[in-house]
Amino acid sequence: MSQRALEFLVPGDLRAGTGGYVYDRRIVAGLRALGWRITVHTLEASFPHPNASALEHARHVLASLADQALVLIDGLALSAMPEVVRSHSARLALVALVHMPLGSDRGLQAGMAQVLEQSERQALQAVRHIVVTGRSSRETLRRYGIAPERISIVEPGTDEAPVTCRFSEEAVRLLCVATLGPGKGHELLIDALAPLAPMRWHLTCVGSLARYPKTVEQLRAQLQHTGLTERVTLVGEVDPGEVTRFYQDADLFVLATRSESYGMAIAEALAHGLPVISTCTGAIPDLVGADAGLLVMPDHLEALRQALARALNDPVLRASLARGAAVARRTLPRWSEACSRMMRILEEV
Repeated sequence: MSQRALEFLVPGDLRAGTGGYVYDRRIVAGLRALGWRITVHTLEASFPHPNASALEHARHVLASLADQALVLIDGLALSAMPEVVRSHSARLALVALVHMPLGSDRGLQAGMAQVLEQSERQALQAVRHIVVTGRSSRETLRRYGIAPERISIVEPGTDEAPVTCRFSEEAVRLLCVATLGPGKGHELLIDALAPLAPMRWHLTCVGSLARYPKTVEQLRAQLQHTGLTERVTLVGEVDPGEVTRFYQDADLFVLATRSESYGMAIAEALAHGLPVISTCTGAIPDLVGADAGLLVMPDHLEALRQALARALNDPVLRASLARGAAVARRTLPRWSEACSRMMRILEEV
């Protein structure tokens, strides 16, 4: 098979631990394993709110590429620079990779969300094709007026992992893996757990504490106010390989997320055989099914509290959900499948 070439533009550090960067890294590695020559171009980290320097650098990178080069641009950058993208749309084969539409960020004020959505609409009209990582993102883009045939879904994969659920007389170990930001619902989770303090549990939160400092400050104040400082550990961001240790040391995975395109952390939890308490958004209902966890609607505090109370108070229920998770893990998609699908889409472009 002849080697195919792809130019991949991504803002910031590709080694970062968020789901979007993990996805990007795995796609790059998978395509290389399939014989593709991938050149990664690192854009400045100020996206999706680029300064003049970031825009000029992105313009320079695109201008340096050969005519008709196949170019994949992470939506975090592409959607924030419509003029730059349009100026190269006829010369380059541009493909957008959209994890979560920018205007969907729950941390944005309404005015800023509208500005980013308008920018995103313009940028996406200038590309040849759009790849999204989940069905909810596809539906959002279709509401933008983008024709369905211009959008393809490549959902994330998972790695095979040992089943590591443990049951003992100790406190139930809850694990949440997510960047501490407005969309992930950490404050809702703490509000739900506060009345359950008499029960034996400990929550460990793994995820960046640097991306949304205001959210982290508010969460620390909330922990102090509710008296849960000693019951909740904020670990911060860890190396991707180290996250496995936290999954292996947990009894129950919890995530009160408000919106997901897919739900990579949920899939990873299930890959480790962990039962899940989370919300009905993205692909989470399909991943968890009826037997591997308890799901509630986003922002439904009382329903979340009741689900947590049931799981914490009933070891038989936890064991049943763990058996369901052990079954669900066998149906999870693999990264090899995701990379093969991405390859077929790029070849068509």
